[in-house]
This record gives sequence, C-alpha cells and structure tokens, in this order.
Amino acid sequence: MRTLTSTVDLDATPRQVWDVLIDGRAHAKWDPFITQLDGTLEVGNKIDVRIAPPGGKPMSFHPTVTHVEPERRLAWLGRFLVPGLFDGAHSFTLEPLPDDRTRLTQSETFRGLLVPFSGRLLQRTEAGFTAMNEALRQRLAERHTA
Repeated sequence: MRTLTSTVDLDATPRQVWDVLIDGRAHAKWDPFITQLDGTLEVGNKIDVRIAPPGGKPMSFHPTVTHVEPERRLAWLGRFLVPGLFDGAHSFTLEPLPDDRTRLTQSETFRGLLVPFSGRLLQRTEAGFTAMNEALRQRLAERHTA
C-alpha cells in the first residue's frame, strides 16, 4: 500500500472550490493533470477520467464514485483490470479555513500486487497532484477577479 497526498490552502470558499472541482467539462481548460472528468458524480456511478502525469503517458480509466459530500469530499475508486492488481482510491477533501479560505487535500491510496513496481508512475502522479493544486489556485484567482 502507498498513499500520496498534496495539500494547498486556497483563497476561496469551500463552495467556490467545489464548483470548480465538479465542473468536469472545464478541467480540460485549466487542469494539467486531470484533463477529462466526465459523468454524473453520484455514489455508485462510473465516471470517465483521463490524467496526464508530468513526464508520463496520458491514461484513461473508469472509476466508481464512492463518496460525494458537497463542499466537503469527493472520492472514487479506480482499478486496473481486476480488483487487487492495482487499485487507487482517490479523494478531494475540503476543509474550511478562517477568512473564507479553504484547505484542499488531494490524496490517493494505492493497493495491489503491482504497487511495489510502480514507483515512477507514483512519482509522476504525485507531481500531477501538485501541478493540479497550483492550477486550481490560479483558476480560482481568475474566477474571483473576473
């Protein structure tokens, strides 16, 4: 098992952050990591996600939404081929901060037989989290000044 986490404090309310995160069609415009997020974000639904890890090949997968709590948490579980081979439980957790700010924690726990052999992919994924968090900060700043 391996968990990757990236946290960023944002100058926006949880509602503002949530609205940008769940606008799947807009990700392609601002997000360098999650370049596609299509589907209905309801527990039990399969969604279409495409990621572009820095320095790696883009990948598409179809995780199942496991948690939706507006303005608080969004999570999904993706699997490679069969359960237990390479599973990734991804989440976005929003924590309200004073002065209408928000702490966003993006996290993914990987489990399965292939995880010990996936070091480079996991490094690139972690770099993707960081790039996405910074792009989200910029996106929110643009929306706030628009």
